[in-house]
Amino acid sequence: MGLRLPAPVHKGANWLRRLAATTPGVIVVIAAAVVVLCLVTGLVCANELGDKTTRRDTTLDRSEPLDNAAQNLYVALSQADASAATAFLSGGIESPQIRAQYQQALADAADALATATAGASDPQTRRIVGEIDADLPVYTGLVESARANNRQGFPVGSAYLREASGLMQKSLLPSAAQLTTDRFAAVRADQRAITGAPWPAIVLLVLVLLGAVVATRILQRRTNRLFNLGVLAAGGAAALSLVWIVAATLVATGAVDTGAGGPTTRSENLAQARILGQQARTDETLELITRGDTTTTEADFATTTGQLKARLIAGGGPGSPLLQQLSQWMAGHGKQVGYYNAANYPAAVEQAIGTAPADSAGTFTDLDTSVRDHLNQTRVQLRGQISSAGDAWIGSAEGTLVLMVIAAAVAVVGLWPRLKEFQ
Repeated sequence: MGLRLPAPVHKGANWLRRLAATTPGVIVVIAAAVVVLCLVTGLVCANELGDKTTRRDTTLDRSEPLDNAAQNLYVALSQADASAATAFLSGGIESPQIRAQYQQALADAADALATATAGASDPQTRRIVGEIDADLPVYTGLVESARANNRQGFPVGSAYLREASGLMQKSLLPSAAQLTTDRFAAVRADQRAITGAPWPAIVLLVLVLLGAVVATRILQRRTNRLFNLGVLAAGGAAALSLVWIVAATLVATGAVDTGAGGPTTRSENLAQARILGQQARTDETLELITRGDTTTTEADFATTTGQLKARLIAGGGPGSPLLQQLSQWMAGHGKQVGYYNAANYPAAVEQAIGTAPADSAGTFTDLDTSVRDHLNQTRVQLRGQISSAGDAWIGSAEGTLVLMVIAAAVAVVGLWPRLKEFQ
């Protein structure tokens, strides 16, 4: 037995069906449908396009600075490890300058960690922060133990430093590298959100246009009029909104170069080059502290510097002056290995941490400084492109909303005279 509607509801439904079958009813239905569709489309456009400019501001104020801070975190941790190794190799009581470099690197790491994870609530970031917060005090404790034993000439100091460096290489730096990767991905996602087409808004605008065409055909059959100016104007407003959105999408997409030569990719390559350089420098100093067979460490050094060279080419071009600085550093490393293999340990140490222009410490510092400067220049370009992409959407949210409200209003104004003809 079928379900029966209550009598008032049943009568109301019959009345609506009879009304919809009449020309005035059809006009009322068209007017209601156009108004609802236009207003919904306007709200969706305002929300979608407003998110574009909001995302631009978020990227410039948060995502990109956090990405930069994550890179600085890795570099600061590596510099702290390199400074600790340099202090150990210098023997006895290290110079105040080396001690200050170590302490400054730790301070920079703490500051970068706070910045890179500010306001983060995702589980991945919380896990990384927890691991670094737990390991960093252990690392500094091991370094202080190595320093105390080294000042007294106890051989066990090298064991403490190797353990500290192992913790840095196996836990602290991988955590910082993962944070850097996550921050890179966040910037890429923000760029896609800013430049991507707002498909929900586009689809709804196309539906408004199709609805205007269908409404025109129905009114032609019902009223014998070729066009209704209100419906035609509503379709025109939708078409104008659609052209605006398509043009803004093209401008935004053209403003951001995510290709191999664009600042996004180049900044990633330069940041990775700086990280790889720090890794290779650590290998360079650790093999002197270990004072054993250098076959493994030299293989690691060769692999890392090979990757570093590829990143420098990708980030600065085949003719980049960075490659010449890399060659100078590697030439100094070759001298260090030669001294070490000739059993001239003091000369190898001097080559690694000395202050002469051709010593490895100076040539590596020159390379790292140049990579940092190139990275900062590329960062300015990246931020400029993101800003320009966001500018393409300025006014679009408000403009399309106004156009669709106007579309709803003119549709009602245009249909009202036709409805009055039947009174």
